[in-house]
Amino acid sequence: MKKISVMVLALGFSSFAFAGANIEAGKKLATDKCVACHGVNFNEPIDPGYPKLAGQHKDYLVQALKAYKHGAAAANGRSNAIMEGQAKELSNADIENIAAYLHSLPGSLVLKK
Repeated sequence: MKKISVMVLALGFSSFAFAGANIEAGKKLATDKCVACHGVNFNEPIDPGYPKLAGQHKDYLVQALKAYKHGAAAANGRSNAIMEGQAKELSNADIENIAAYLHSLPGSLVLKK
């Protein structure tokens, strides 16, 4: 009984994390826009300076994509010619979907303490 309760609780939390996002739509967008630089599995970017996206926190990805979309001139904006060009074409729903999809993937991110 405990095993089932924990599983139901975990499923409830995971669906809450993606509320309002369409993971399948995010998969299509990420595959079209992100694979070339961040790698097929989003864990092996083509350049070590590029971030691993798989398993990254959804909120962080949303914030980063919105910052690139607004560019460096905006408050809390980010500047990168490639990322700005990619992000400017995205709607807020697109950003949420991509972030939910990338967050849902198993990642190799490691936190050092």
